[in-house]
Amino acid sequence: MALLVALVAPSGPTGAVGPAERWLVQGHDIGAVEAAVQAVGGTVTERLGIIQAVGARLTPAQRARLEGHGAITRIVEDRAVAISRNGGGTTVYDTVYPTLIGASLLHAQGITGAGIGVAVIDTGYITDNFVQKDASGSNRITATLDAITDQELPNPGDPSGHGTHVTSVALSSGRTTAGLYNGVAPNARLIGIRAFDATGAGRYVDIIQGIDWVVARKAQHNIRVLNLSFSAPPQSHYWDDPLNQAVMRAWQAGIVVVAAAGNDGPNPMTIGVPGNVPYVITVGAFTDNYTPANATDDKLASFSSTGPTVEGFVKPDVVAPGGHVLGVMGTNSYLAATYPQFQVDGRYFTMSGTSQAAAVVSGAVALLLQQNPGLTPATVKCRLMSTARPAQTVTGSLAYTIFQQGAGLIDVVAANSATVNGCANQGLNIAADLNGTQHFQGMASQDPDGNYIVVDGSGFAWSGGFAWSGGFAWSGNYIWSTGFAWSGGFAWSGGFAWSGNYVWPDQPAWTSSGASVNRWVPQE
Repeated sequence: MALLVALVAPSGPTGAVGPAERWLVQGHDIGAVEAAVQAVGGTVTERLGIIQAVGARLTPAQRARLEGHGAITRIVEDRAVAISRNGGGTTVYDTVYPTLIGASLLHAQGITGAGIGVAVIDTGYITDNFVQKDASGSNRITATLDAITDQELPNPGDPSGHGTHVTSVALSSGRTTAGLYNGVAPNARLIGIRAFDATGAGRYVDIIQGIDWVVARKAQHNIRVLNLSFSAPPQSHYWDDPLNQAVMRAWQAGIVVVAAAGNDGPNPMTIGVPGNVPYVITVGAFTDNYTPANATDDKLASFSSTGPTVEGFVKPDVVAPGGHVLGVMGTNSYLAATYPQFQVDGRYFTMSGTSQAAAVVSGAVALLLQQNPGLTPATVKCRLMSTARPAQTVTGSLAYTIFQQGAGLIDVVAANSATVNGCANQGLNIAADLNGTQHFQGMASQDPDGNYIVVDGSGFAWSGGFAWSGGFAWSGNYIWSTGFAWSGGFAWSGGFAWSGNYVWPDQPAWTSSGASVNRWVPQE
């Protein structure tokens, strides 16, 4: 299924060998694709850099000559699509991420996230009907906050575009040409909090204020999900970070917190704050490689951050679609103006990142909670992890380590049917963690060859795909035992280093600009 299609009819005759028609020609390098089209006498009409493709006018003979060309991976008809309007909306394009995780199957059963409040702390949102209204056309927005100015505004706006994009991925009520929903939870409520500026820069104080505001209004707006599509380099243990502490409070209050893993992969130990919080659902990104109907070429996105965390926890917990994700974005936003090549038909924008993957999971959580509103955050995490599908090779071995893909790609249908409990956050105590009487160490270590492994007291421990969610208590000062020594040390990109011991800044500037929206735009 083509993600990008033009509203055009086939053209008239342009040559002696049949009429020229519009096609989308794709490869691994847009320059080579363009050259191949021109070499057979075709006309390049558009350059689609986001998918390494061009729009082209080709006669049947020219198209036949391109078949099997080494630079070409796919030739797709540039189909005309139906205009779908929702209170004055414009063209609706196909999205595939709800289908890739099974959400479209739940939509057909009436499970659309209805009544579940999803809070999004990001750059805001614009007045777009697919974002502001649910599938029935009713207003879905129950509360908004501009945390930067500390005002509860009817709409804080979105000068960046990132927040609108993330929100639409999770909640869009638009429909594809086949009648499927563009968003994962099209009937969920939206609670929007703007805490980042147009360039995606934010401050701890604004984000923490936003979290505090969300927790205080949890019951009033039935806020059950908190999406955090941003990341910052860790500057302390997870329990000492004030943003992480606020996130843990939200989790403790019964809100399922979904955090982006970060876009600093593929190197290990690149999970950012707040994704390094062991309790929350941390999401990495996979891509369908522009072939959503063909799972054999799916792969982990190269930018997706990789665990373990400094404290030895396996992260990410799961992965979700995060490559070339199509979502709503205002044409006058910073991202749209800075990267116009990724804008599609004036309403949509294509982005890649763990921000988008996190939004997919937030929508999935809303679906689970509509069907089973009594689920605790830990049980939601347990069911998503225990039913996820790890990427495997043809021989059945893992295609990626658990530090790259966690439990694997979420399957919301399987998670919705699951009855398992108690398999996530085993051995952790959030109350003790928050009050400082206990802190926790994960089960990751490094073997003598420098490989990251998961161990417990008896050696390797990875049972059922989610055993690594357990932890060990750090009461007071904990001395790393031989089994958990990090041989060779690790150099932090921010200038921090440790070898056997941790070295952190004495006085981190927590209130200074340090957290940035996870807005990875180039292709994965």
